[in-house]
Amino acid sequence: MDDSQRVSILSEALPYIQSFSGRKIVIKYGGSIMEDEKLKKAFFRDIALLSSVGVCPVVIHGGGPEINSWLNKLEISPKFENGLRVTDEKTMEIVEMVLMGRVNKHIVRGINKTGSLAVGISGLDGKLIQSRELGDGSHGLVGEVTKINPELLDPLIEKGYIPVISSIGSTVDGISHNINADFVAGEIAAAINAEKLILLTDTPGILKERENPNSLAKQINLKEARKFIEKKVVSNGMRPKTECCIRALAQGVKAAHIIDGRIEHSLLLEIFTNSGIGTMINA
Repeated sequence: MDDSQRVSILSEALPYIQSFSGRKIVIKYGGSIMEDEKLKKAFFRDIALLSSVGVCPVVIHGGGPEINSWLNKLEISPKFENGLRVTDEKTMEIVEMVLMGRVNKHIVRGINKTGSLAVGISGLDGKLIQSRELGDGSHGLVGEVTKINPELLDPLIEKGYIPVISSIGSTVDGISHNINADFVAGEIAAAINAEKLILLTDTPGILKERENPNSLAKQINLKEARKFIEKKVVSNGMRPKTECCIRALAQGVKAAHIIDGRIEHSLLLEIFTNSGIGTMINA
C-alpha cells in the first residue's frame, strides 16, 4: 500500500470518526478470532484505535474453546443441548475461573499493550449483570439476563477506560450463571444507550442463501430480520445472534452488526468505510 492509498483510507474514515466520536459501541468478541494470534493482535489494535479517536468501545466476551480445554484437562466431559452448554456446579467453577481469570485478563493485557487503558470486570462486579435460570432449568446454571446495572460502567467510560466484561451473571442470592455472550452484549448495549452493537462471528454475516457465501445481506431492517428467522433463512447458531440484535434494536440501539471476525481489522472495515464488511440491521 502506497502513501496515497493510506491517505485515501484516512479521508474516507474521517466522517465516520467525527460521527462516532463520544459514542458507545458494544463489541462481542468471540469465535475463532480468540484462538488466532494474528487476529487477536489486530483486534486489540482496532479497539485501541477506536478509543484513540474518541469512540467509547465496550468489549463483551465468552470463551468456549478455553473452557472446553480446561474441562478436558480435568476430565470433565462438556455437554451441550440445543447449542447451549449444560452447566453443573463443577462446570460452573471452571467457567468462572476461565472467563473471569484467564480469558478476561488476557484480553485486558492485549489491549493495554497497545497503550490503551482496559479494565477487566465480570457480571458479578457491582451487580452489573443480574440473571435468572434459563427456561426450565434443564441446562443447569445457564442463565438469562434480568437486569443490567449501567452505573458501574458509566464512570469507567467517562474516564476513558475500556470495559472488558466476561459473560457471567448472578441472581440476587448470589448464584452464578453462565450466560450467552451475544445476549449479554445486546442487553448491555441497550442499557448504556450504545450507538452500535457489533457481534464478531465465524461467518460473513446473514446470508440470504445459507450455503452461498456470495449471498450476504449487507443491510436489512427489523422486519426483514424477523422474516429471515420465520422462513428459517437464519437458523442454528445464527438465529440467537440475530434475535439478540433484534432485541437490542427494539430497546433503542441505533444499529446492530454481524461481521466476520476471521477477516483482519473487520471491526474497522465495518465502522469506518463506506462499503462495510458484514450485515447491518437497522430499526
